[in-house]
Amino acid sequence: MDWNFKKIDAHDIAVLTPFFGLRSNLTCDSVFLDSYLWKDYYDVEYCIRDGRAVEWKMKMHGETFSAMPLCRQEDLEYYFNDTKKYFNEVLGRKLSIYLADEKSLEILKLDPEKYEVIEQEDAADYLYDAESLRTLAGRKYHKKKNHVNAFLKEYEGRYEYKSLSCADKKEILEFLNAWMLAKEESDSDEDMESLKFEIEGIHNILDNLCELRAKMGGIYIDGKLEAFTIGSYNELDRLAIIHIEKANHMIRGLYAFINQQFLVHEFGEAVLVNREDDVGLESLRQAKQSYNPIGFARKFHVIEK
Repeated sequence: MDWNFKKIDAHDIAVLTPFFGLRSNLTCDSVFLDSYLWKDYYDVEYCIRDGRAVEWKMKMHGETFSAMPLCRQEDLEYYFNDTKKYFNEVLGRKLSIYLADEKSLEILKLDPEKYEVIEQEDAADYLYDAESLRTLAGRKYHKKKNHVNAFLKEYEGRYEYKSLSCADKKEILEFLNAWMLAKEESDSDEDMESLKFEIEGIHNILDNLCELRAKMGGIYIDGKLEAFTIGSYNELDRLAIIHIEKANHMIRGLYAFINQQFLVHEFGEAVLVNREDDVGLESLRQAKQSYNPIGFARKFHVIEK
């Protein structure tokens, strides 16, 4: 049977979503929206095999690589080897898989004589207790609570949380443009190339929001959108995944407030929260550490020898 890879698009959510829920995976890659958000950055293509698994092909900086197949736990070894067969026999190259979740490696028990496994430390996703982020209770969250209380006091009667939809696209784009301009003018250490792809990915989501069924929330101050966020829900693991969170950094407590309110309003059933990785940036690392993670969804690069 041939491998018929195709580029991922918004219409594929109905076909692919069931595959994402076939086994436990606490990484941000466990939902459709993450693959869609970065589809252009990684040139993402997928192939459905036997109606039982999804295999991946991606490219970046001239390198072709894959991700772990989406399938049931008991089928993982078979479709891992099937992906390897495609790389070896069709592409004529060794298998390379990025962002392999820790659970998949426990299942596969790869032979170290045949594969090198390298932890991608900067790609580890931060995991949090959902109820703690919803309530900000206890000494660990004293600073966050203070920031939220300062925001509530400063903007009492002037702010509003809203669930966002397709109808709010124009306001979101206006806010994003202003946010990006402020970022470019700052002394940020962020990788502007990947940031521009992220913004492009957000545009793609907004263009197809009704199909993608993403959860979005925003904070308005004096009727103007000043923060917004996008998330997905991994039902199997009761995991809220926060893909995007942007706010006017000049407003004290706004980031902490939208983080809390988004979980309260959109993810009341979540037990865990995944706020993705810090990509090795010190500013992001400090921000994510400040929310007191309870663990990490570690990821690995698998290289066939």
